[in-house]
Amino acid sequence: MDSLDILEENVEKILKGEGLEVKEFDSARDQLQPVRLRKDVCYIVAAVIFNSKEEVLMVQEAKTECYGRWYLPAGRMEGGESILEALHREVKEEAGIDCQPITILLVQEQGPQWVRFIFLAEVTGGSLKTTAEADGESLQAQWWDRESPLPLRGRDILSLITAGLKYLQNPWFQALKPVDIPCQVICQRPLLTFVTSRSDSSEEDRLWLLLSNSKGEDASLHPHLPVEVSNKRCTVTWAVRRLVKESMSSSYSRLNVTMCGILGLQHNGRVLGKTDGICFNTLVFLEFSEEGPEIGGPPLLDGDCYRWHEVTNQPLRAKMLQRIKGGSVLPVHSL
Repeated sequence: MDSLDILEENVEKILKGEGLEVKEFDSARDQLQPVRLRKDVCYIVAAVIFNSKEEVLMVQEAKTECYGRWYLPAGRMEGGESILEALHREVKEEAGIDCQPITILLVQEQGPQWVRFIFLAEVTGGSLKTTAEADGESLQAQWWDRESPLPLRGRDILSLITAGLKYLQNPWFQALKPVDIPCQVICQRPLLTFVTSRSDSSEEDRLWLLLSNSKGEDASLHPHLPVEVSNKRCTVTWAVRRLVKESMSSSYSRLNVTMCGILGLQHNGRVLGKTDGICFNTLVFLEFSEEGPEIGGPPLLDGDCYRWHEVTNQPLRAKMLQRIKGGSVLPVHSL
């Protein structure tokens, strides 16, 4: 199997929500230091859970600053646990309920220092926490019909609840759960795409994918999908904009960069200070904002660090175009 066959096989895996081991990084200027949970990064999990009446699970807060108010089961991840382990623990501690995830519903982020994973989940056991079981985690739990008056800790959860109902009624992306592959830093592996439309409507669009050229000794790894490390001072999704700016600087001012969403994410977290990072596999769409000489093909690249690869494998191209045009990806909101 040649390198391009391996590449297309890897793209197929990412489209399915699977992961790939992170072996190298692009545009890493400084010596990379592993991130550490609650020191360099903060991850939060939250659960949207419904019963058969489409009532949503809520917990009453015990924290001083929001005492007595209601919110979704949510909390910060602890050192040495995976994202899914944190989800199970938080829901059990705050609501008394055992659950299993259906899918990640949304990722919200403000840079590496604050990333929240909202899950749509379902009950598998346990019982609602009562006031007799109140502790420092919560005062009680109950099902909310979304209409009865309830003093909320924050109204941000209303859109999350709506998104959960929408997904249950008509899933618009395939169910996704974190893939257990360790990573030392927060990074992004983009499927960075460019589409050129044929003048003849009977012909299919051409699809291009940005690749990073070989930098290592193992030729079987290259060409490969670029992996960009996130900057501590910027949102996680900014990493791909930096990639575009550096690789296509002469065209950057005329380009629109659209973060379509997340195709999958990789995290382990069980070795504190060594596997606290996350790799987001994303889908990114690039297009010209105005007419130009390169309009018949992808933007010109500056230097030889990257190359454009035309996806001629028809089934793979069709899958990628469907994901781009249909918006069937996990949403990510940079706050």
